[in-house]
Amino acid sequence: QVQLQESGPGLVKPSQPLSLTCTVSGGSFTTDYNYWSWIRQPPGKGLEWMGAVEYNGGSAYYSPSLKSRISISRDTSKNQFTLQVNSVTPVDTAVYYCAIADKLVVTTPWESGSYWGQGTQVTVSS
Repeated sequence: QVQLQESGPGLVKPSQPLSLTCTVSGGSFTTDYNYWSWIRQPPGKGLEWMGAVEYNGGSAYYSPSLKSRISISRDTSKNQFTLQVNSVTPVDTAVYYCAIADKLVVTTPWESGSYWGQGTQVTVSS
């Protein structure tokens, strides 16, 4: 059974960087689930796909609205991938999810061909 676990700080001060890590374990996933994504859900809003990195090759893809502030990388030796968000503001307060999928963009946890983590709350506040 494939499992994903997000880790990182729950509270970040405005203008500081945010770094989250997702650890993937269990099952055989590297061939069929090549796109490793980050998705977030601000309070009272829908799920927003932020970007993804390819497990095979390492190419990264970003949402145009976030491209200037985020980066996603992976460490295949640890089966981990990391999200970096620069200069956070309270607008970045959200539950952050990691997911692996057989497609680039995933926006719902119940869509086929994807596995999701439980999510981690990040609050941006001074």
